[in-house]
Amino acid sequence: MALSKRHISKEEVEHVAWLARLELSEEEKELYTQQFNDILDYFQKLNELDTEGVPPTLHVLELVNVFRKDEVKPSLPPEEALANAPRKRGRFFEAPRIL
Repeated sequence: MALSKRHISKEEVEHVAWLARLELSEEEKELYTQQFNDILDYFQKLNELDTEGVPPTLHVLELVNVFRKDEVKPSLPPEEALANAPRKRGRFFEAPRIL
């Protein structure tokens, strides 16, 4: 599938900077415009690779989930959980009201 060559304009760089609340000098705008376009040119080169017969992958390496098993364990008693609380009400933490 052939993709058309896309270039980023200086105005688009200014818009992205505005969205990110960044103030860029004219030199930075020119630099970032060139850098964005270099990145897009590189992706265009990657699009030219023959990937026929290459299965899509989520990860290049076979990764496994490293999370621990979800096991039910007894929780702390309320007195111990609230031992260092700066403010508490009964068996609960007390926090300022937020509207």
